[in-house]
Amino acid sequence: MPRYEYRRLTPLPDAEKAFDSWLAWLDEQFANKDITHRSEVVRDVLHDIYLGRPYAPPSPSATLSEQALVHSFDPRNATLEPEYYGDVDTAKYAERKPLIWFWMMYDRSPMGLNHALGFRVRAMIAKYVFKHCGKNVKIFHGVEVSYGYNLTVEDNCTIHKYVLLDDRGELIIHQGSSVSDYANIYSHDHDLNDGMIVSNHKTEIGPKARITYHATIMSGVTVAEHGLVGSMGVATKDVPPYTIVAGVPTKPIKVKTIAPPGVVTPGK
Repeated sequence: MPRYEYRRLTPLPDAEKAFDSWLAWLDEQFANKDITHRSEVVRDVLHDIYLGRPYAPPSPSATLSEQALVHSFDPRNATLEPEYYGDVDTAKYAERKPLIWFWMMYDRSPMGLNHALGFRVRAMIAKYVFKHCGKNVKIFHGVEVSYGYNLTVEDNCTIHKYVLLDDRGELIIHQGSSVSDYANIYSHDHDLNDGMIVSNHKTEIGPKARITYHATIMSGVTVAEHGLVGSMGVATKDVPPYTIVAGVPTKPIKVKTIAPPGVVTPGK
């Protein structure tokens, strides 16, 4: 079977120059961890992206909807779900929140579907939000994280669109792994009798593992090297190396042909 590599695509020279300059400026601004500074930069840039003009406080004569919109560009006037969690590290989250808000709002803007720019924007933000973000990481639009500071994504990973990366406990996505569209990966769970009791665990993916379309990985599960979770599957137990699992809950169905000697075929 043919092996297809990603094509290398570039925008027009004027656009590439504008992208480079904008990203370099944003990177410089976001490197400053001061919460007020980050919040004001996010407010100003989102105002420019959405309304096409420099930020100015909303006029009292503006409609109430416009006033609410302009105030909402400032992350200090917005709340996000993880802020309500009782186990959040408020100091760590506070410095990341403006960047997470920018990420979410950028993805919902007219610019957000432009992969030529979006991959670079998200990789730049990720190095300030994640515990660690490796090289050549591709993150598509609509990806959401919980805290960010418990999330590690190693080199050459791809996170496709509308993925949930719950790092409320700890989540590590090892080198070369791929997470497909609409997948959910959790690192916390709730007590069956009292939903306010939360247990956090370490969830690990890979290296070179694949979580396919709409699959769910439950808290504390390890998908080992070259493991693959089939579409719509719910992994409640560890996935052995080189093993393909599927179903609800998942069960082993096959060992990959590239498995080294000694890896046992499911059912034997």
